[in-house]
Amino acid sequence: MKIAVINTGGTISCIGNPLAPMTAESFAAASETLLNPILKQAFPDLEISYLCNIEFPESSSKTLDSTNLQPSDWCIMAKGVLDNYQEFDGFLILHGTDSMDFTGGALPFLLNGFDEKGIGTAVLSKPVIITGSQVPLYYQDDAQAPLTLNFNTDAFQNMCGAMASARTGVPEVCVYFQNHLYRGNRAIKVNASEFDAFATPNYPALAEFGVELSLFSEHWLPGPVHDSVSLDNANVLEKQQTNLAQINTNIDQFPVAQLNAFPAHYSQTTGTAFMAEIINTMVNAGAKGLVLESYGEGNFPSGNPDSPSDGAIYQALNSANTQGVNIIDCTQVISGTVNNSAYASGAWLPQVGALNPADMTPMTALAKLTILASLSEIDGWDRANLQTLCQSNLVGEMASINNLDSRTNSRLMPGQAIHSLDGSVSLINDQALGPRLMVVSSEQLLWQLPVALQSSDMPGLLVMQDDGNLVFYSRTNQALWASNTNNPAGASSKFFLNGSYKSANENSISLQIYNYSANVTSAFLYRAE
Repeated sequence: MKIAVINTGGTISCIGNPLAPMTAESFAAASETLLNPILKQAFPDLEISYLCNIEFPESSSKTLDSTNLQPSDWCIMAKGVLDNYQEFDGFLILHGTDSMDFTGGALPFLLNGFDEKGIGTAVLSKPVIITGSQVPLYYQDDAQAPLTLNFNTDAFQNMCGAMASARTGVPEVCVYFQNHLYRGNRAIKVNASEFDAFATPNYPALAEFGVELSLFSEHWLPGPVHDSVSLDNANVLEKQQTNLAQINTNIDQFPVAQLNAFPAHYSQTTGTAFMAEIINTMVNAGAKGLVLESYGEGNFPSGNPDSPSDGAIYQALNSANTQGVNIIDCTQVISGTVNNSAYASGAWLPQVGALNPADMTPMTALAKLTILASLSEIDGWDRANLQTLCQSNLVGEMASINNLDSRTNSRLMPGQAIHSLDGSVSLINDQALGPRLMVVSSEQLLWQLPVALQSSDMPGLLVMQDDGNLVFYSRTNQALWASNTNNPAGASSKFFLNGSYKSANENSISLQIYNYSANVTSAFLYRAE
């Protein structure tokens, strides 16, 4: 088992008093002497290589405190993985904790490729584990003294756990910290002074290290659907390397800014607001995207409680949207899902173009928007396509709002629903009536299963199966209806609710079964005329 270690910097590879970063070469030499024998004792088949040629030009040590990381540095890390992909079975990235959740959010969008539908065209097939520590791994009393392992530190424990995780084959970018393996684009830093520094409040852990490493593989991403989209395929890898190089060229042209909701002065009399001035300044400075860290379920001050559209903050955001700035309405609360329609204080945000990220973290939203904006320039996606992808679950970064996927979230349980991205239409699995496509504002029925359902069969379960068949099962597990789009050879598929409903004359809603194994539409169950 061959694992590559990429040392970007951070506390884990600092020594001295005050702490200062080691060079990648110094850290590698110390690790080969002090750490590798311990790891080899636990994992005799382990071959560890330290990739010391991956450098960060901002720093004289060529490693970098994560406080000073910028988007182009995400590309350096991703390039280090892709350039060495064929030689190793897994990768371990050592990283400072300050911006680890941004990097955990960014790397999945750089190591995976997507088409305009959000379907994977280059898919990660090996573990990429990010870890760091609150305390350094090594200790040196003075410059002439030999290095020693720091006693009883999270650095040593995290190195051991991350290395064990890199051997599992989990095909995604992860963060390992304090005995837990987390999905990288779900992780957030939750504690600045304890070893238990990271968590994924909106998603379960992928593994936990107790006496042994327990794997919760039911929560893992499934990896490539077949070889034609796997990074193990040399042609796919080469295309993704080219794609990454183009992103790196463009990424600084698409800066994204974050803005917390906070109590600040506004005046209805003068039509001014301090927060509006901040927004205008960000846009004038060149921001191409804004990630709002709203209150609660997505509520943001407008500058006028009684008439939001007259508020200075509303007008500043509306002006930004008109100028092409993409806005994502996240929440500053660490757990939960955005639902800005729940309160009048948030219901106005879609009017200024604010996108709903479901339960995506603000850090991942910033990284995702930055990278997708760069990709849209490369691939020729229009703004509507970019905004659709921003609200779509691409690599497990958010709850799937508008689809069922046969390999991940395949079931629509009784009482659950999927929604169009603008929230105008919902497909609800009604406990008594089964799946029903409804206009939210009027409760108008657009579509239902074309079979008679008996009360004795209900409630039922709608399943997007991995053979490509969409099936509705009774409560006794009898198939009551099927789309008849199955393929005995397998047809991994998504069931999409696409489009928007504004009126009977402005209706673009469709229900589509898309076979992403073959990149073909299997069926439309409903399509507006």
